[in-house]
Amino acid sequence: MNESKAQQAYRFIRERIDDGRYVPGFRLVLGTIARELGVSVVPVREAIRLLEAEGLVTFERNVGAQVALIQETEYLHTMQTLALVEGAATALAVPTLTAEHIARARAVNERMRESLDAFDPHRFTALNLEFHAVLFEECPNPHILDLVHRGWNRMKVLRDSSFSFVPGRAQSSVEEHEAILRLIEDDAPSIEIELAARGHRTATLDAVLAYQAEQHAHTPTP
Repeated sequence: MNESKAQQAYRFIRERIDDGRYVPGFRLVLGTIARELGVSVVPVREAIRLLEAEGLVTFERNVGAQVALIQETEYLHTMQTLALVEGAATALAVPTLTAEHIARARAVNERMRESLDAFDPHRFTALNLEFHAVLFEECPNPHILDLVHRGWNRMKVLRDSSFSFVPGRAQSSVEEHEAILRLIEDDAPSIEIELAARGHRTATLDAVLAYQAEQHAHTPTP
């Protein structure tokens, strides 16, 4: 069955939202998308209405259509939970971490550091998960580890690449990674490692919420 023009436009926009080419807050200009697809603006408008009904796009007077910003409450709850369970998982994993684990994590972090000059937020986010997974995957408690996986998967559902709109957070994130590795190498108390991992996550949360508050402050009211 052939796709309608509206379905084609829907798939075109949806793919770019899902893979991060259209980041949260990205303005969807109907004429531009229509020209890229070689169609009129009518099917593009229909596609945007469908995406708006799904919560992926918002439309505001004086702003127009844009990729939906992450809902503050949903993002807040997910990140708060992930901070707690990932901090605990990392601390519980420490006794089983070897020098090889630390070397692998540090190598990933160096790739993150090297990527800062030609910054790709989605690549950085993938490396970020790779870094943390080296540590938390060794957690011996399967229930806590399951909650960590659920948290990361929920972030994917939210289409989150926090670094897309708070790129300045990336440099700090790399430094905090190194600080966590040094705590592990220095045999720091378990609670200190847990709090460092938790604080690392909440620092990103704070940066994103501050960004969203600023965006709302500058959004014209009808």
